[in-house]
Amino acid sequence: MISNATPIDLQPELKGPAPPTTRKPRHRRQRRLLTVVGVLLLLAAGFALAHFWSPHANLRVTTGPQGGALQRFMAAFVSVSAIQHPRVHLELVQVPDLAAGAKTLEDGRTDLAIVRSDAAAPSNAQTIVILRRDVVTLVLPPHSKISSVAGLAGKTVGIVAGPVQVNNAQALDALLSFFNIPAKDVHRVFLPVAELGQAVQEKRIEAALAVGPMAPGEVVDVVAALARATKGTPGILAIDDAEAIGKRFPGFESIDVPVGAFRARPATPSDTVSTLAVTYRLAASELMTNVVAAAIARSILTTKTKLMAATPLANQIEAPDPDDKSPILPVHPGVAAYLSGGDQSFLDQFQQYFYVIGIGTSIMGSVFALVSSYWSRRRCDEDWRPIRRLVEIADEAPGAERLALEALERETQTIASSVLGRQPGVVGAERLSAFSTALSHARHALDSRKAALGPQIGPSSGPKPSPTLVAVQ
Repeated sequence: MISNATPIDLQPELKGPAPPTTRKPRHRRQRRLLTVVGVLLLLAAGFALAHFWSPHANLRVTTGPQGGALQRFMAAFVSVSAIQHPRVHLELVQVPDLAAGAKTLEDGRTDLAIVRSDAAAPSNAQTIVILRRDVVTLVLPPHSKISSVAGLAGKTVGIVAGPVQVNNAQALDALLSFFNIPAKDVHRVFLPVAELGQAVQEKRIEAALAVGPMAPGEVVDVVAALARATKGTPGILAIDDAEAIGKRFPGFESIDVPVGAFRARPATPSDTVSTLAVTYRLAASELMTNVVAAAIARSILTTKTKLMAATPLANQIEAPDPDDKSPILPVHPGVAAYLSGGDQSFLDQFQQYFYVIGIGTSIMGSVFALVSSYWSRRRCDEDWRPIRRLVEIADEAPGAERLALEALERETQTIASSVLGRQPGVVGAERLSAFSTALSHARHALDSRKAALGPQIGPSSGPKPSPTLVAVQ
């Protein structure tokens, strides 16, 4: 019985040098390493989620053509945004023209760009807000005989000189191509607004192309210039096929110009006419996160009044249609969600992101707990393995022959040296007490069997069995 075993001094059983006691057990180092790795992973995940989903951002945005109205607008917007939304830093990137700005966005060199819907919009661009809606207008002198686009064949058209004159000329080419009129059949000259009236008076041009808003701007200025030069009322060429043109060229859209939109007295146009329109848009890459895109749209739309104080162009800002399915410059999903649900939708996005963060943190915590539990069970098994083996040795000893008994004695000594050689404090008091009892029990069984076999007479015969050693980690 174990209760009758006489406690013995464990130290005499130790033969040879004890294992080093300054080296920590491997399982303890592994557990600490897993703890550190788990904490670092949680911190890294938190920083990554905060970086990608936080509404503050550093964004690069193109300014539009040098010296143009859009450049002045962007300068005003950056100034207002720096005060209203200091968490969003905008860095202006100067570009020579609209094509260069679109290219920077397509190549990923900028985060935002001012693009024009009919001017080769980037394939990866999505609309944040509409900055302007410009009417493509063919202004005719009084009593002009041109009644349709086909009547421009063989004529000369004056185009307002400026930063976007190339884009306006390309718009004219697209319009002519719809009516199967070769671009070379319509001559064109680029002139300042002040010279267009004189060119009409001298019959150097038969029409003037102006692209601008139904507000003070390029079209209004051209109408006024022709009216002064001719002492009459200019006309606006109606494009009755504007809707069909918009379907063939998605960068254009049909628009109705009401009576007197460009001049009140005498009214120009004198009747409602249909023509084409193009839009200038602040576009973002499709890779921009929804929350950042929504924050930018909200910033522009809610500060429109302050922007108008800085530049009259801000009066033309409008929100895009969230249901617009156009393949050209579609509305960014984040902006569409914000426009559909308002501020509540904007806050819901943050709640969703925090929900995702919570799920990710919970999953990582569960994985860490499972790993930690696995190593704890493994450590427990390793701590109790020597004790179980000592009990097995005590059970095997009564039936062991002399050679097997010697092997069990050597194994018992190895187990004792391994366990007692551990760093103090590694083995708990409960396990150490159980180990002491098991070791005493094994020694008592071995001594009893040795006494039963009697003293060995002469050398032992037969092959010596290999001792069974237990490696205790």
